[in-house]
Formats: sequence, C-alpha cells, structure tokens
Amino acid sequence: MDVISALRFYVESIVGDQSIGGMKALLLDSTTTQIFSMVYTQTQLLEKEIYLVEQLGKNHEMMQHLKAVVFVRPSEQNLALLKKEIGSPKFSEYHIFFSNICPSDMITRLGRADDKEVVRQVQEFYADVMAVNEDFYHLGVDRSLILNSPRSPKGISEGVFERNVSGVLSLLLSLKKKPSSVRYTAASDVAGRVAKEVNSRMEKDDIFYFPGDGPMVLILDRRDDPITPLLTQWTYQAMVHELLGLNNNRVSLKGAKGIKKDLEEVVLSCSQDKFFNTNRCANFGDLGEAVKQLLGDYQRKSKMNENIASIEDMQAFLDRYPAFRSHAINVSKHVAIMGELARLTETHDLLALSALEQDIACGSDHGGHMKELMEKLSDHRVLSADKVRLCMLYVLRYESYRDLPRLKLKLHETGMTGSQTKVLDDLLEYAGEARRTPGLFGQGGMMAKMAKAVSSSINGVENVYTQHTPLLSQTLESISKGKLNNAHYPTAGAAAAGKPAEVLVFMVGGATFEEAAAVSTFNASGAGVRILLGGSCVHNSMSFTKEISKSFA
Repeated sequence: MDVISALRFYVESIVGDQSIGGMKALLLDSTTTQIFSMVYTQTQLLEKEIYLVEQLGKNHEMMQHLKAVVFVRPSEQNLALLKKEIGSPKFSEYHIFFSNICPSDMITRLGRADDKEVVRQVQEFYADVMAVNEDFYHLGVDRSLILNSPRSPKGISEGVFERNVSGVLSLLLSLKKKPSSVRYTAASDVAGRVAKEVNSRMEKDDIFYFPGDGPMVLILDRRDDPITPLLTQWTYQAMVHELLGLNNNRVSLKGAKGIKKDLEEVVLSCSQDKFFNTNRCANFGDLGEAVKQLLGDYQRKSKMNENIASIEDMQAFLDRYPAFRSHAINVSKHVAIMGELARLTETHDLLALSALEQDIACGSDHGGHMKELMEKLSDHRVLSADKVRLCMLYVLRYESYRDLPRLKLKLHETGMTGSQTKVLDDLLEYAGEARRTPGLFGQGGMMAKMAKAVSSSINGVENVYTQHTPLLSQTLESISKGKLNNAHYPTAGAAAAGKPAEVLVFMVGGATFEEAAAVSTFNASGAGVRILLGGSCVHNSMSFTKEISKSFA
C-alpha cells in the first residue's frame, strides 16, 4: 500500500495514454493541479509531449495544433466549464479524465453538450487525494471542523462531508481495495456518518469488488485528540510545516535572512528528494548532523571537479555535471531550511516553550504549570500565537479548574483583543472534555504514563521535547495486538474476524505530521500490520487554531 505509487500510476496513465498522439495541453482544476504537482514534475510532463498546463476555463486564442488532456474532479462547477469549453473548442480534440466516480447523468449531460464532436474519450482515473508520503495523504479540505459545529451553514457542511466520503472512496479505488470492514469512533457522530456513508456506497457499487482480503478502514475524529496539532514539532517534516509551512510539498523561505532568490520557494518531496525522504522523521539534533554530512559530501565532490587537466577530465566532468548541479541545489536547499529553523528556534525561545508544552501535555502539575505559563505570557520573546497556543493546551489539560477568565485577562494585558482570545472558548466548545471521546488524559493521567525521555538529544541534553505520543499511537498498538475495542470502535456493516494485515486510517478534521511520523515508525517496527494514514487536511498549530475560530464563530 503505497499511495504515492498508486497516484503516480494513474497520472502516468493519463499523460502517457498511447491513443493521444502528438503535442498536448493539460487542463486541470485547482485540486487536480495540486494532486499532479505532488507526484509528477514539469520535466516528466515535457517528456510526454505536454507543452501547456493551465486551468480549465481559461480564456485564450485557438490552439488547434494541440490536443487537450483534461483531468478534473467530477463536480457541477467543472461540468459547467467543460460544457462551455467544448461548446467553443480551443483545441483540436478533448480527452477527459475524471479523478473520482462520476455520476452517470453527468456523463450524459456532457455528451449532449458535445455537438461539435470534439470529445474523444471520457474515463474515470481514481486519483483524488494528495500523496505526501508513501503512507500519508490528505484531501486539501481545510474546513472539515465545521462538521462538528452546530452553527455550520448547511450547504457548506454538506459539501465538506461529501468531499471526505468521496476522498476515502477514491483512495480505495486507486489502491484497488475493498475493505474487509469499516469501523469508526463510537462517540463521534461525524466519524459514524462518514463511515456509514462510505460503507453504504461501496455495497451499492459493483466497482468495489476486488479480489483478495481487503484492509480495515478506520474513521477517526480530530476532535478526540486536539493536543497533537497544538504542539511544537521537532522532526524535520513536522518542524518545517509548523515553523515555515509545508503546503503541497512546497516551502516558502521568502523574507528569511540571507536567502537567495532561487531559494525563496523550495520543494520538499519524499518522491523527488532522497535526503528528505530518509530524514523526514529525524529529530532536530540528528537532522543537524545529517545536513552537515550532506554538505561534507558535496564539498568532497566539488574538489573532484577542480582537478581538470585534460580533455578526458573535462568530458568526465561534463558527464557528471547535471547530477553535480542537482546535488548542489539540494544541499543549498537543506542548509537554508536548517538555518532558518535554527534561527526561529533561538529567536522565539522554542526549546523552553516546547518543554512547558510537553510537560502540560504529559504531566499533571496544576500549580507549577500555571506559574510557568504566566511567566511565558509575560515574555516578550514569545509570539502572541504561541501564547494563545500555550493557553489552549492548558485549558484542555486543566478544564475543570476553571482558569479561563484569568488566562484571558492576562492575554488582554499583553495587548490581545477579545476576538483573539475567543478561540479558547471555541476550543472547549469543539473539543472540551464533555465533547471528545474519554481517554485523552485518562484516569490518573494516562498521558503522564505515556511520557518518557528518549535516547536522542537536542543540543546535547536529554530529549524532553518529544515525550508526547499522539492518541493515534495507542489505537495502532491495539490494532497490532488484535484488541481494538468493538464497543469503542463499532463496525458500519459486516465485520471481519481476526487481526487485519492492512489498515486505512482516515482522520476527519485533519491529520498532522506528528501522526504521520508515528505511522512511519509503526510501519517500520515489524508489527505485522501496514498502516496508511489520511486526513481531510494536514494541520499545524496555526491552521488548527484558525479553523477552530472559523468553524465555531
């Protein structure tokens, strides 16, 4: 189960279709643009004679020398654009590929609009998710928390619900898998609705009948673990997303001190960058050593290129120059990212901040944590967003102590407005103790029992910055032992007996890179179960906080 390979297969099939000869244009929508860019490069497109890539519906002159390859989601908006496009065709012919299951009436309406007979084929190619790692994907839906909100507009919430359901179905089709069972968190109405709809559609559609034993699908709710998205991260992929933003494999370094023009936006892709793929789960200290070794290797190769004394040496240099140039760019990229991460860590005192976060998440010391929190709220080095985040962690951990008014007053004293501090109320409405599934902190402090120092180090000190374990890890452990509680995780439809060999976990409301790292570690542990994690989106603390504010306003 490799989501990158599965999606690349479909993308390759679309652009490499042998029935479409000659020069081609690729027409995409906003979602399929992101899907394509995460598994395929511009160079690879040129090799397939794709000479133009643009958004469906863009106005321009006639280009009858090009054939149009259209890859879009099967939505009413895209159908309207397609009907307009083929009604006044700019290309010689059209080959249409939908990224998910297309309703039959939509194909009928499209056929009726093709009065100029320019459409040569219409197919479904199931690539409707964004592949981040081989075992991690998301849907790019950043409004899924509204499914938990009693005030969400009906039209928007229905569209978000549908996208979550269709995304899970598309992934199953792209992997050619029919689940042995679909399970969900019993205490979550949202997870239950998604699971039951996924199961119902599979049972009604013959397309899902694949041979062999299928995986378990497990639908979870982000609300049950609001702690994980709020923590400072210390592994490479997660840290980049938390401090710089990692959106569709792209990182913006624009505005960073000393950054060259060609490094203002860089790509961090597991499928295109071997160093990143190897080190994406490395902690900050180990990452520094790995980058140092990468730089040393580059310097050794640079010295090789200085010894050019003959025509043969020159020819050898030219033969290896493309790889050397690519290596140079890669080294510069990782050195620049590492430098900016280190600068932000020092400037905003993130090590001390993270130590308090981890202690709140994993320990139980109300008086001590309140004292430290008040000190951080008075510290000018701590960003306003980080102050709010600390308070969010605190009110989740100590909700019963009713310290919320005191915290809001302190935040107001630092210059924050009522609208900025309202997110603390919104958080409790979204994921307070009465609303989430019991067990986040557990009886007698389960999180404290999970907390442990690990042998890796950051700057030579014992690593207290990665004590926290996502709630998902506990669920994966139960699955690996064949002990997933039937009452807590019931089945939508028929149930399969025994421990599954594969599990597709989907987090309604968004997953995180900390959870993705936990899944990668689990898969490498030899537990006998292969996990594939997906989510509505990929959250960091900023996106999670922002979405709570929007969804519960």
